[in-house]
Amino acid sequence: MLIVSALATALALALAGAAMAGLLGRFVVEGLDRRLDAELTLLASAIDGDGRVDRARLERVRGALDAGPEWRWRIAGPDGVLGSADFPPLDPAPPAGPIAPQGPRPREGVAGNEAAVHARELVIATSRGDVTLSAAAPRSVVRRPIEGALWPLLGALAVVAAVLTAALLVQLRVGLAPLRRLRDQVAAIRGGARARVEEDQPSELRPLAAELNALAADNAAALAAARGAAANLAHALKTPVAALALDLRDRPEQAAQVERIDRTIRHHLARARAAAIDRRAATSLRSAAVGLVAAVGALHREARITLDVPADLVVAIDPQDLDELLGNLLDNAARHAEGHVVLRAARDGRWVAVEVSDDGPGIPAAERDRVARPGTRLDERGDGHGFGLAIASELVTLYGGALALGEASGGGLAARLTLPSA
Repeated sequence: MLIVSALATALALALAGAAMAGLLGRFVVEGLDRRLDAELTLLASAIDGDGRVDRARLERVRGALDAGPEWRWRIAGPDGVLGSADFPPLDPAPPAGPIAPQGPRPREGVAGNEAAVHARELVIATSRGDVTLSAAAPRSVVRRPIEGALWPLLGALAVVAAVLTAALLVQLRVGLAPLRRLRDQVAAIRGGARARVEEDQPSELRPLAAELNALAADNAAALAAARGAAANLAHALKTPVAALALDLRDRPEQAAQVERIDRTIRHHLARARAAAIDRRAATSLRSAAVGLVAAVGALHREARITLDVPADLVVAIDPQDLDELLGNLLDNAARHAEGHVVLRAARDGRWVAVEVSDDGPGIPAAERDRVARPGTRLDERGDGHGFGLAIASELVTLYGGALALGEASGGGLAARLTLPSA
């Protein structure tokens, strides 16, 4: 926009300069014509009624006729030609109209040095025939004042163009500032830093801001609906498939088919949930942990839960997914703890390291990889180890994190999460 406006301004100023140069040239030519007409008047004063030249009169006015070395005059009549010896040939005069002009006529020509000349010609009728009076001046008389005035004019126009371009640049920056702010707010929505744009915009942008907010709200609602549908389907299918697997555990062929069904369901649920993941989410880890500790503590009053989470840790996980992730781990730890559960977290570069540990019997090292594998849920097989670990592993993987099981310092289970930092 700035380039187009600058080019348009330059073109307009160039046209204005050309028009002003043309007007200036016309004024200079008119002044020259008046000067040449004055010379023709002096020449005419030396011609009598018979077409004879009064040489005495001509000598008296000759000083006014010699305005410069390239100024020339000529008298052509019945008695011959009198005047400047190097008077240039003039172009043929244009044909006269129905009524011949009575005053001087403009003529053009080229001198012997190839220099263009401008002339005025007057025809006087006498008793012995017409007398043609001509006065010529070099075209440079016209060109020099035009060039002398044109360069300052072009400089002034260049200054005007620079001022107009600078003013246009300032106007564009000021005028487009609301668009830049709106762009930054849309980028903040995409990055999860805000949920809507400000609608206090100039009147031209206010409808756009309202539509952007409506679009953001629709996207959030669609995302929530998709996440809810995936979660509801997962919970609805988990129990009946697990019960069917328990009923068929003594029938290997049928149990294998149920396990295949379970893997297929988990695969498609994982894809659906991954599509519904909010990559722009930012959730305070301590706020989520405080609520979960209170809820799990109320369910398992025999377990004492210690919370060691800094208040400034924010993870790039949806609040509902974070509740389900930490809730499964806390519930699993509280179920199997002898009396103490610890939830601690710390920043680790671009990641947040979270550990949920208990003082229970733990899980043997040979079983840890198997219980966290998708499709294996020990709580549904009745052995009392790792309730929800597979669900937690699947969920944290969707966000690009990881779950690792190890041994706590007191001998219980330590579930260590690596979560993306917001």
